[in-house]
Formats: sequence, structure tokens, C-alpha cells
Amino acid sequence: MTRRSVLQAMLASGVVLRVAAPRNRGPRIGVTDWNLQMTGKIEAVALAAKLGFDGVQVSLGRTPASDKLPMDDVSIQAQYLAAAKQHGIALSGTCLDILHVDHLKDNKQAQKWVADSIPITANLKAGVVLLPFFGKASLTNHAEMDYVAGVLKELAPAAEKAGVTLGLEDTISAEDNVRIMERAGSPAVKVYYDVGNSTNGGFDVVKEIRWLGAQRICQMHLKDNPHYLGEGRIDFPAVMKAITDIGFQGFANLETDCPSKSVENDMTRNLKFVRALLA
Repeated sequence: MTRRSVLQAMLASGVVLRVAAPRNRGPRIGVTDWNLQMTGKIEAVALAAKLGFDGVQVSLGRTPASDKLPMDDVSIQAQYLAAAKQHGIALSGTCLDILHVDHLKDNKQAQKWVADSIPITANLKAGVVLLPFFGKASLTNHAEMDYVAGVLKELAPAAEKAGVTLGLEDTISAEDNVRIMERAGSPAVKVYYDVGNSTNGGFDVVKEIRWLGAQRICQMHLKDNPHYLGEGRIDFPAVMKAITDIGFQGFANLETDCPSKSVENDMTRNLKFVRALLA
């Protein structure tokens, strides 16, 4: 019998044919250039590729020159793009680390840095710019959160047009992050979820990841510092299951310490652990 006649016979006999749904491959695993101990260095691209990562998150710099971010230079951006192409790796996002110095919640200059980061991130084809809120920059009350939401509401149209997402990484709850997102009123503003920060803040990370869902998370940081992944407080099997269950397929970047002081050995160890969970 031909394949066609077999199919016709099955249909005639009432057999129901089912097509298997495509397997959810889960997130892509990247790494931060600062945890490779190569903050703002193009060599981080080659090292991340050598270690087997899918992408590398790059810093935009904390020390401006002539009122410009260090990465606000098309020639430097071209070098990063060339390196990524050469090593077959993605630039998985950028980090606007100058917000550790100029705080978005109370510094007008910070608004300029966010605006400047959008075209840089777009040019790098990185997709997501991380906006950090830590230390003195932390969001401590709803008034500060509302102010940030207002700033992002002004900046979001440019991000939407450029195809860039502004990612909120902070120490507040998932609910408060969504409050900012809703007030900003743009799909270009999402949560940059860090399982280590949220655990330190006393939040149930598995519950928050499932509640947020893939549509409200732009990227993630995976860490349980100062431990190797799987050897600290965080239940990483449960975390990775939650991440895959919600259908998140963006970048989850390792922001892990190096207990042995060997970047290559420790990053390889943590990457293998995460990949084993995903497998």
C-alpha cells in the first residue's frame, strides 16, 4: 500500500490523526559581560562564544565622555556586531549601568541616558536594554515608582519605534513592577526578572514567574550568589520548570559569581547545570 492509501484507509475507519505540538525549547542562555569580568570589553563576545553561551549582555558604560555613553559610537558598535557575527553568538541585550550613578527616579540626566540607550541597543540588534534600580537608585515607594512610570511613558514610543524593550530590574515585587508597566502604558516596558534579587527580597520567585507570564518578562538573570547554581537557596529545577512552563523563549543571562576565581571553569559549570535542567 502507498502512504496515501494508508492515510485514506485510516480516515475512512475513523482513526483520528494527531499532529504533535512543537517542543518548547525554553530560554536561550546568555551571560553578562561584567560577570565574565570583561565589563564594556569587546573580548567578552569571543569568551562567551568559547564557553558555549547563546549570547552576551553588554554594558553601555558608567563614565560618559563629551556627554555621551561610551557605547554611543557607531564604530564601536560595528566592532561588536562584527565580533558577534564572527563568533556566531548574539548580543543578548544591553545594560544601562550608568543608572547606578544617575538614578532614573530623581535625576533628569538619567532620562537622557535612557533615550540615548535606545538607538544604541537597536543598532546592536540586542533588543532589550536593562534599566537597573539598586542601592540609592532603588524604588522605595509608590511615588518614586509612579515618577519612573511617567518618565518611561514619555520614552516608550521611541523604544517601540526602534523595536527595543526597556527592562525593569529592581528589588520590588512583581505586582509593583506590573503597576509601573501599566502606568507606562506601552508594550516596550517589561520586567527584567532576576531570580537572585527577588529571592533576596523575600519573594516567591516560582510563583512570581508563573504570575507574570512570558508576555510580561523581557529577559531574566539567573544566579544564586555566592553559590554555584543548584547549591544555594534557590530551587533551580522548580525555577527552570516555571520558565519553560510559561513558554518563555527569550534570553536568561547568567549573572553568577565565580567561587573558584576561574571565570571559565565556573561559568562552564553553571551553564552545564542550566542546560541539563532544560534538557
